[in-house]
Amino acid sequence: MWIEGAASMVDFPLRFDFGTAEAQEGWKKVSDNTAFDTVLGYGFEKFGFVYAKERGEPQDIRRDFCIPLGAAFSCEVPNGNYIVTVVIGDTLASTHTTIKEGKRRLMLPNIRTLAGQFARCSFAVSTTSGLIRLQFSGTAPRINSLEIADARHTATLFLAGDSTVTDEEEGGYPYTGWGQMLPCGFKPDIAVSNHAMSGRSSKSFIEEGRLEAIWAAMKPHDYLLIQFGHNDQKFDEQRYTEPFTTYKEYLLQYIEGARERGGLPILVTPVQRRYFNADGSLADTHGDYVVAMKELAVEKQVPLIDLAEKSRSLFERLGPTGTQNIFMWTCPGEYEMFPHGSEDNTHFQEQGATEIAGLVLEGLRELNLQPLRMYLK
Repeated sequence: MWIEGAASMVDFPLRFDFGTAEAQEGWKKVSDNTAFDTVLGYGFEKFGFVYAKERGEPQDIRRDFCIPLGAAFSCEVPNGNYIVTVVIGDTLASTHTTIKEGKRRLMLPNIRTLAGQFARCSFAVSTTSGLIRLQFSGTAPRINSLEIADARHTATLFLAGDSTVTDEEEGGYPYTGWGQMLPCGFKPDIAVSNHAMSGRSSKSFIEEGRLEAIWAAMKPHDYLLIQFGHNDQKFDEQRYTEPFTTYKEYLLQYIEGARERGGLPILVTPVQRRYFNADGSLADTHGDYVVAMKELAVEKQVPLIDLAEKSRSLFERLGPTGTQNIFMWTCPGEYEMFPHGSEDNTHFQEQGATEIAGLVLEGLRELNLQPLRMYLK
């Protein structure tokens, strides 16, 4: 049994050779019937379909593979940061593979290879569940090999926010937070650790102890993205803050706490909701919360991404009809988990979350913070 936090007790890197041929020396063999259990500590979970094939050539890790159709491969590891490297390809067929990790965090989208080609790709994972869980999809998915290397010194980008940022549960698809789509925008030099949680305000996030969990993991040269505002407007004792007083005071705790630990805080103004005026302009539902965050950024010299303005520009360009594909506007029967459809003007479909994550990545490029800028793809 591996003890949480004791990465040194595990013999890294962990190497997995997928398929039916004899395992390469120093590698653990994973076939289509290698089912995950806590004794073995790795394997495919019992959903989706997994098939194994062997081509015979070349005589190395690429000779065989598994075809994971909607399946997930899990491996127990101590909590922390890891570099995951996969080899994907097939000597006889073209392939198309997408890999997500944990709660549908997008790591490798649309990896394509032609027959005889092989892609070797790496990405960083930050886990707080004691598990690396890779979900495979695509029209012709493959996995030839997988390596997991300890990366405890790799920089971490922490996210603090609400439901528009959080990792939504797999059962809620296509409901997706923009934080889930963010990891694929980075090289394996930094791991994204998403602590955002639905329904939280800058106040309730702290009072529930969620910020303490970030402080326990943060190290010098890490980053903290902070987006609150949606729920600070709710008139209940647990969440409400007043823009120019308590909202600023709570945000200041994030800023000062990150700096005390040698990290860099980055403020993100709250993404807009989908409400339009008669003239086609977007209605402002955040008001003074955006103004207050911008004032605080100037007062405390904190880098700021104006996601409110970036999303306003995007939504007005798309208009009332086009933005339905961004938000959770679905027809009855369109998605299994929403059989009666939905008309949600706050939360995003996966494609919409991808668009918003793109705006955040654009904002990070514009800030040109080093070395963070070098970590962006």
